[in-house]
Amino acid sequence: MRRRSLAAGLAATAFSLASMPAAFAQADQEALLDRARLTIGELRRQPQFPQARDLFRRARAILIIPRFYKAGFFFGGAGGKGVLLVRTAHGWSAPAFYTIGSGSFGLQIGLEQSEMVLFIMTQKALEATMRDKVTLGATGGLAVATIGGNLAGATTAAAGADIVSWAESQGAYAGISLEGSVVAPDTDADAAYYGHPVTSEEVVYRMSDRQPTGVALQRELASVR
Repeated sequence: MRRRSLAAGLAATAFSLASMPAAFAQADQEALLDRARLTIGELRRQPQFPQARDLFRRARAILIIPRFYKAGFFFGGAGGKGVLLVRTAHGWSAPAFYTIGSGSFGLQIGLEQSEMVLFIMTQKALEATMRDKVTLGATGGLAVATIGGNLAGATTAAAGADIVSWAESQGAYAGISLEGSVVAPDTDADAAYYGHPVTSEEVVYRMSDRQPTGVALQRELASVR
């Protein structure tokens, strides 16, 4: 009896979740977009930000991860969710949702949360990002440069890199290495936000975003001069 009651309760919960209005289903994605906008605002407030303006001007796309977590106790891992916008002839594209993650093994104890921005500098890196998933670093055939939170020497560090990462970190780890991290489209998030299944390539090259949070992020990026 208890099992039947539990099964009935789970079925009712599943039905209620499936019946939620589309606007509610978009809530997580809209919150992520709003945090992405705040991340760009935080980057622009860095004292040395003028040194990084060239990254914005030359980047073919930008992947913003407002909350990148790294934690470990012997077993370690890192990951987060973000949004990708591509520079087009008409300005910044509609946002496509992505995930980034990696795993590691070693003696490490700590917890770190970062705001991270990946500047996609080359066509090779952009095309790789449009695929099902891409591994960052030498194993994926992409050169990744990392600059610190103070952005000092940003332009020099970015020379020749396919992707340049910037992170503002707090926590027990001294820094973040993206070598071996996997970046992949979050198709479930795209479908929830746009209301139907869609690929990342379709989002950035064929769609427009009329949601206030998406438009606000596009305007934030467009205002970087």
